[in-house]
Amino acid sequence: MVRVLSSLAVVFLLMTASAHAQQASRLDDIIKRGSLRVGLTGDYLPFSSLDKETSKFRGFDVDMAEALGKALGVKVDYVHTAWPQLMKDFEADNFDIAMGGVSITLDWQKKGLFSTPIMLEGKTPIARCSDAGKYQTLADIDRPGTRVIVNPGGTNERFARANIKTAEIKTWNDNVTIFDEIAKGDADLMMTDASETRYQQKLHPGVLCAVHPERPFDFAEKAYWMQRDLALKAFVDQWLHIAIEDGSFKKIYAVWFE
Repeated sequence: MVRVLSSLAVVFLLMTASAHAQQASRLDDIIKRGSLRVGLTGDYLPFSSLDKETSKFRGFDVDMAEALGKALGVKVDYVHTAWPQLMKDFEADNFDIAMGGVSITLDWQKKGLFSTPIMLEGKTPIARCSDAGKYQTLADIDRPGTRVIVNPGGTNERFARANIKTAEIKTWNDNVTIFDEIAKGDADLMMTDASETRYQQKLHPGVLCAVHPERPFDFAEKAYWMQRDLALKAFVDQWLHIAIEDGSFKKIYAVWFE
């Protein structure tokens, strides 16, 4: 009797394993569909920017998305999202993968899978060049009269609210024009990813300066955030590994960051 039950249990396990093996993965669905749906906010250069007149995206992660689509043998369909609603759009399965400067967080890890990190990051200030020396530490920033500007819904706001208790925190909904608020003097600084401070410094030469981007206040990593499918993650990770080793990642990186 025990032997019969054991045999039945083995058969059941084999049938279950076979059913799981035959179940299509998201990777299979993407290839069958012929398209990869990529979520982008379009307001975070150099990672992604949306031209509202042409509805075209551009940026580092747009070029990377196109390279990923080519590797998969499918076209890329871009889905416009925003930082405050990124989680909701992800949970609604509005896209297969979120790109465009996404930082790894444990909260988001609970909902999906992150790729191999593509770059090290960290929050650091960007301020008017004439004031850059005043904001070297969090203690320097967190003083009465300092106006810290943030874009809502992402890691920038969470970092600011976790570390700023005395200075004023001002919310600005447009991540494209937020740096102009600092340049005009309507805010004193923003704390954002070091890569973005370097890029905005290039766009505002002599006006805005990145404050010690080589020594950010914290540690973070950028990666690509995927729906929970191990086959898709394995493909993306392998694609990234090859791109880094064959130099194609470096070529795309150089266009936007160097």
